[in-house]
Amino acid sequence: MTPLTVVLADDNFLVREGVRRLLADGDDVRVVAEAVTGPQLVALATAHRPDAVLTDIRMPPTLGTEGIDAALAIRAALPKTGVVVLSQHADAAYARMLFRNGTASLAYLLKERVADRDELVRALTAVATGGSVVDAQVVDALMSSGRRSEASPLHSLTPRELEVLREMAQGRTNAAIARTLFVSESAVSKHITAIFGKLGLAEDQLVDRRVRAVLTYVTAAGR
Repeated sequence: MTPLTVVLADDNFLVREGVRRLLADGDDVRVVAEAVTGPQLVALATAHRPDAVLTDIRMPPTLGTEGIDAALAIRAALPKTGVVVLSQHADAAYARMLFRNGTASLAYLLKERVADRDELVRALTAVATGGSVVDAQVVDALMSSGRRSEASPLHSLTPRELEVLREMAQGRTNAAIARTLFVSESAVSKHITAIFGKLGLAEDQLVDRRVRAVLTYVTAAGR
């Protein structure tokens, strides 16, 4: 199997080295370059054209949103390169900023997930193939943020649909959602159909509507 090529970015050497060694602990991922600033990340991604980029949000020179800025620049210039953004906190504002132009090939994970190699590789693989991943805690922050807006499409969803939506955004299958919520798969399927209809998500084979469902109403709520 051809390994997934990755450009890694973090201004903290110890964190960067730890993640590099973690990813190297297997033959399915190969780190091809490392960056310490947002501009350097964009330059290295452009030069190497990796399958995916893994970056911290806060990087020099301002320690602001350089990681998100770099992610959006990379997605615009390199449509075949996915980006996983890591954050210390589940910040709804950061998530809205990252996903403002769409969710394809983007992921938002908390840094605490870095210790789980399987989860990290799953996210990198997902974005490299056009998918999206949103950390469960980020989903909670997004949903909480959405609830505060009277104009949010959340108000059209039932409590059970909100529960299903949260499970959907974590990438769970209908069967897994049914087991978690102690309902039948057919009930889950009906809830999902209702959610897509209320959020105006037309069927599109190229886009993961399960993640878009969360981000659609969050984006609307943040306007």
